[in-house]
Amino acid sequence: MAKNKTAFVCNECGQDFPRWQGQCTACKEWNTITEVRLGSVKSTTSSTFSGYAGAGPSEVQTLNQIDLNELPRISSSFTEFDRVLGGGIVPGSAILIGGHPGAGKSTLLLQTLCQLAQTMPALYVTGEESLQQVAMRAHRLGLPTDKLRMLSETSVERICDIAIKEKPKLIVVDSIQVMHMADVQSSPGSVSQVRESASYLTRFAKQEGIAVIMVGHVTKDGSLAGPKVLEHCIDCSVMFEGDSDSRYRTLRSHKNRFGAINELGVFAMTERGLKEVANPSAIFLSRGEGESSGSLVMVVWEGTRPLLVELQVLVDNSTMSHPRRVAVGMDSNRLAMLLAVMHRHGGLQMSDQDVFVNVVGGVKVSETSADLTLLLAMVSSFRGNILPSEMVAFGEVGLSGEIRPVPNGQERLIEAAKHGFKKAIVPKANVPKSAIQGMEIIGVNKLHEALDAL
Repeated sequence: MAKNKTAFVCNECGQDFPRWQGQCTACKEWNTITEVRLGSVKSTTSSTFSGYAGAGPSEVQTLNQIDLNELPRISSSFTEFDRVLGGGIVPGSAILIGGHPGAGKSTLLLQTLCQLAQTMPALYVTGEESLQQVAMRAHRLGLPTDKLRMLSETSVERICDIAIKEKPKLIVVDSIQVMHMADVQSSPGSVSQVRESASYLTRFAKQEGIAVIMVGHVTKDGSLAGPKVLEHCIDCSVMFEGDSDSRYRTLRSHKNRFGAINELGVFAMTERGLKEVANPSAIFLSRGEGESSGSLVMVVWEGTRPLLVELQVLVDNSTMSHPRRVAVGMDSNRLAMLLAVMHRHGGLQMSDQDVFVNVVGGVKVSETSADLTLLLAMVSSFRGNILPSEMVAFGEVGLSGEIRPVPNGQERLIEAAKHGFKKAIVPKANVPKSAIQGMEIIGVNKLHEALDAL
């Protein structure tokens, strides 16, 4: 009888250890190492699939012998979803979609599969909901239900056996945390079950050429639940974000072997399901009737397209010994750094002021092109001056007060001109050689030049 192997794995980084210990030496986290039981030696060595990266026996080839013909992608019927995936669903790929409960993951996938099932075989596997619950949601959304094949199952081996008989082009597994394998002696949702189930489904997808979309849970801090190796074995990792009190949802790719990362797709949640937003900049620029100080529009680059977002800053006298620095949608450490740059090179002291920063629309801005916009909006709120509503700004600010250029500067300016903006303050290196009709572009090299341009 084959013996079961036991390993100790870190839940944060996936590092293996020969015995239990309090701290993981790889990621330095405490109390994250748990004991997992691996499958039997017999079951793990005699795999059904011949290779992890593809079907057929392994052969050594030179680089110029590899076939470069790109596989035809499957359109998801959502332009925004296809954009995030890099142009569509690649056959034989493994995609992981995560998000908070109620964000709309199951709704998006159900809408996608109901539309795709009209032209190709598709299989929806539900492990958390009953078939009646899924059918009620589909009827409530008014989706076509005559072609989509449904399966309620939590055994990974059973799902793959049925998929071989059904021969679908696309499989949705909702969700990976409730799936289990018979050879792994632990409960569903544990580190070993999630890791082995995801690896098995990924090998099955590449062996059979079937695209597999797995739904993943998230922890309270917003990261994907389960071992870190889960994100390494799949081809594409997508996060579905959105507050429960907002009707807009954002779909962002964190890993994509077939396209650009940090690509952003915007959806609106309606009573008839999710509707894609073709022009997200128009939503994020919906201002109120009255103008106020501390508000300025920036042009950020999301994946492969520019996006116009309004940035609001409120600077107020602080009644506390330690003034507050709150940034919603931006890095708070970068806010503290820019306040020091403003004091040293801009001549404005805000050590006794509370500073609140908010990115309108719930968008999370991670690139440095928002530095100049943040400083200009900060000066506007501090002095009480209203900035022109038709003005945009972008640029990276260095510690010595210099304004550094950012990538795709001309495309950002063209996008701003399309939305009716007539003035832009940008780094001098990003000023295009040919003028953009209807737009005044001011190039600056130092922070004091940008303040004078106001």
